[in-house]
Amino acid sequence: MTALFEPFTLRELTIPNRVWMPPMCQYSAAPKGPESGVPTDWHFAHYAARATGGTGLIVVEATAVSPQGRISPYDLGIWNDTQVEAFRRITRFLTAQGTVPAIQLAHAGRKASTDRPWKGGAPVGPDQHGWEPVAPSPLAFDDRHPVPAELTPGQIKDVVEQFAAAARRALDAGFEIAEIHGAHGYLINEFLSPHSNHRTDAYGGSYENRTRFALEVVDAVREVWPDDKPLFFRVSATEWLDDGGWTADDTVRFAADLRAHGIDLLDVSTGGNASGVRIPTTPGYQVPFAARVRNETSLPVAAVGLITDVEQAEKILANGEADAVLLGRELLRNPSWARHAARELGGEVRVPDQYHRSV
Repeated sequence: MTALFEPFTLRELTIPNRVWMPPMCQYSAAPKGPESGVPTDWHFAHYAARATGGTGLIVVEATAVSPQGRISPYDLGIWNDTQVEAFRRITRFLTAQGTVPAIQLAHAGRKASTDRPWKGGAPVGPDQHGWEPVAPSPLAFDDRHPVPAELTPGQIKDVVEQFAAAARRALDAGFEIAEIHGAHGYLINEFLSPHSNHRTDAYGGSYENRTRFALEVVDAVREVWPDDKPLFFRVSATEWLDDGGWTADDTVRFAADLRAHGIDLLDVSTGGNASGVRIPTTPGYQVPFAARVRNETSLPVAAVGLITDVEQAEKILANGEADAVLLGRELLRNPSWARHAARELGGEVRVPDQYHRSV
């Protein structure tokens, strides 16, 4: 059996293969009204295509735990029952295809209230369905973004509860795995990094204080997430800063803390919290960070970042650099990547009955 098509078990859940789809925002929900944050036909077709293509696990895009937690007014949310019902249509179909449905729970922090990328992605105000962003400290992401409002300790507790409430709804919606978004310069990442967290209270300063909010979110979600279901955490393993930021050493230390608090797998990405940083984006450029966490801790990892080639993906797993690979843009280009990889490697992947004539 090839490494890519070996099943992977976490807690009591078995994922059929190691070809996974990471969360990728579609910016395609209604920006306001009763349909705000609700998955649409586009979302159904988007995820269904990757499931019929053999993808073992699909992590639905960053889904906001509150209206203020969206990256854009067009993001998905899971703060009400209307959204839950719409998600059930997606999770039912993915499960029927043998794909494990997962969801990323997120709060965008100071990078919230922006336009869709193909419209420039600039911050938007109330006249464009926007709102005032919040953050650990009143520091703008860059000179285009507004200065966010600093969260009070009471508001921090409210956000922790919003994550827990979102996890309860995600379970009701049929998701088998929840992932907490702690990467890419969004709210949890902002608390972790001394680059964006200048607080002087219990949530700032030392490593222990800067990780406090993240671990409170993990504890709150783990408390409501069933013991037989896995919980993931996405991290930016480095901010690519020479000094003053979150580092790979911090990530290894944090991975051990996350494991102790009930996280089952670390989804290892990088960057996103410091603007104007030069990132050496070469094929598999983030894999070494995942490999280091896997080698130095007991926490399973998934690797992401310019993984496109079948042989490349197989080698990452065979060499023990990761437990699974997350294919983002490549799955946008080719929804049936897993099926093509199985044919090339001699692996097995589920094919819908309606497509058997193509095999």
